[in-house]
Amino acid sequence: MQGVFITGTGTNVGKTHIASALARALVQRDIRVIPKKPVESGCIRQGDELIPQDALILKQAADYPGELDDICPYRFEPPISPVRAATLANRIVTIEQLASACLQGSENGFILVEGAGGFYTPLAENGLNADLALALQLPVLLVSDDRLGSISQVLLNTEAIQNRGLHLIGVVLNDLDGQPREYMDNTADLRERLSCPVYSIPYTPGKEAKLPEELVDSVISHSPLDASQFRVVR
Repeated sequence: MQGVFITGTGTNVGKTHIASALARALVQRDIRVIPKKPVESGCIRQGDELIPQDALILKQAADYPGELDDICPYRFEPPISPVRAATLANRIVTIEQLASACLQGSENGFILVEGAGGFYTPLAENGLNADLALALQLPVLLVSDDRLGSISQVLLNTEAIQNRGLHLIGVVLNDLDGQPREYMDNTADLRERLSCPVYSIPYTPGKEAKLPEELVDSVISHSPLDASQFRVVR
């Protein structure tokens, strides 16, 4: 299986912002992207339907022709952890179910999986985002917001990812507000402490993130199989 698992140091760190930019960048290289956000809480209710906003953004970014249900089959309304939201809805969601949802159709392209919340956020009745990443055995891209305190969060998460035996492609520091941070340089400090690449993404209000070409190259090169196998045939 070819693809990447995108996780974060926590919630609201810009995972979907980065994941959608990556999906667009891959599509621009004629790569067939299959987006997956198998479970999403905080969905918007429209009549009798729950609309997963993150999954919808990924669908549009990947130019995915399939159904939204293919991307996000497990949807919940309360903006809380997915496992707690499932409990309130009297439903049981397991890591096995989420992994199966991610694997469905994965042989037809490059699978881009976005987790919910942080790497250790409870995702299902029997596991965390970490357990889903382990079940899928995809290389991991870690996203963090770029603020005071991020260094500790990134170092804790990179250690957790590596302790699970997963390959960490790199760390993305996402500037969410564009505010000047005098004296602080998280990117430089993390590059001194990590062996993986650290990418700094500037603030882009109302626009998609512009990812460095080397980041996109790295995601493709770390896919388990030859990238030519999932290119779109024109």
